[in-house]
Amino acid sequence: MKTRVVIALGANLGEKEKTIKKAQKQIGKIRAVEAISHSKQYRSKAVTETGIDEDQPEYVNAVTIVETKLSAKKLLSRLNDIENKFGRIRLARWAPRTLDLDIITYGTSLIETNSLIVPHPRAFQRAFVLIPWLEIDPEAVIPGMGPVSELAKNMADQVWVAS
Repeated sequence: MKTRVVIALGANLGEKEKTIKKAQKQIGKIRAVEAISHSKQYRSKAVTETGIDEDQPEYVNAVTIVETKLSAKKLLSRLNDIENKFGRIRLARWAPRTLDLDIITYGTSLIETNSLIVPHPRAFQRAFVLIPWLEIDPEAVIPGMGPVSELAKNMADQVWVAS
C-alpha cells in the first residue's frame, strides 16, 4: 500500500534554484517512491529559532508530493542521503544549508521518534511550506492542525515566487 507524503525543500547556499530542481528529480528516483507533484519555487527570508534572520541569505523553497511504499524512517534516510549528496553539513540546527528536505506529512500518521516528528512540528507556522503546498494541493490538511488553506491565510506576503 502506498502512502502520500509531503516533502518540503529549502536551500540558502550555493546554486539554490538548481539544487531544488535537481533534488526534486532525485526524490523521484528513489526506489519505491513516485513523484506526484512539484510546486513552483518560492523565496523566503531565513528563519531561525528567534525569528527572521536578515543576516542569512534568502531561501529558495518548494514542496513535492510523493507516494511511497517506504516506511517514514526509510524515506527519511533516503532524503538524508540526497541532502548529503548536495553537501549538507549539520553543524548547527538553524544554520544556512545547501539543501534541507523535511517530511511534512506521512499520510495521516502521527509519528514521534528521536529522528522524526510528523506532521512537522512547525509546518503550520511556515509560509514557505504552506503556500507552495497549497499551490499543488488546495485541499491539503495537516493532521491535527487543520486545512492548509486556513493555516496559510495572511501568509502570502511572507514568500514570493522565485524568478
